[in-house]
Amino acid sequence: MTDRLPLFPLNTVLFPGLVLPLHVFEERYRRLVADLRELPEDAPRRFGVVAIRDGREVAPVREREEPAGPLDGLGAPGGDPLDALHPVGCVADVASVQEQPEGHYELLVTGTTRFRLRSVDATGPYLVGEVSVLTERPGEGSGALSAGVERAFRTYQKRLAGAREATLATEQQLPDDPQVLSYLVAAAASLPTHVKQELLASPDTAQRLARELELLRHESAVIARLPSLPAADLTRQAFSPN
Repeated sequence: MTDRLPLFPLNTVLFPGLVLPLHVFEERYRRLVADLRELPEDAPRRFGVVAIRDGREVAPVREREEPAGPLDGLGAPGGDPLDALHPVGCVADVASVQEQPEGHYELLVTGTTRFRLRSVDATGPYLVGEVSVLTERPGEGSGALSAGVERAFRTYQKRLAGAREATLATEQQLPDDPQVLSYLVAAAASLPTHVKQELLASPDTAQRLARELELLRHESAVIARLPSLPAADLTRQAFSPN
């Protein structure tokens, strides 16, 4: 079964359960937000966040001032828009909308479910995708893997922040649910977009955790050899303009 969903291409990956702030200023995405606000009060306000494979989230500056088309900045001219986007994305539920005086919007969205992008409609002011929901399966050994990932993630946090072993007792509580942990670690780790996309698209929780264990151990070893690496915020995703 498929569904039609407005698309918001970004140079970042949204994961289920994670919160993402968005500053919406381009006309095509302002139109998307305006259309969502016009929905009935009880209707879900949601769109699909998809990571960009080829292009950028902000359209190139043109010589003449005119609104960006739905495909501006994405892929090759005349190409299939599906080729410019990663095939697995995440549904974003709009938690809050604040309209700014200049007509821009400040959004706060929460990732809910993953989807696979089947086709892209570029005939309107913004992209609309035909999507099918991806059900998350636990996979084999996800419980045991989650314990290893938690330990590896705490080591990674310490080394990235330059903290001492004694600080472990005061660190934040990590979720017990393997699936939730897998998404939190994927979002919080300082990894390239294509690697985060790989984690989002993992066939099941166990395979995502196994890949994270491998990545965290590798990154911790690299950081150990680079003690001057600056600390990073590991608790939230970066702010994304469009």
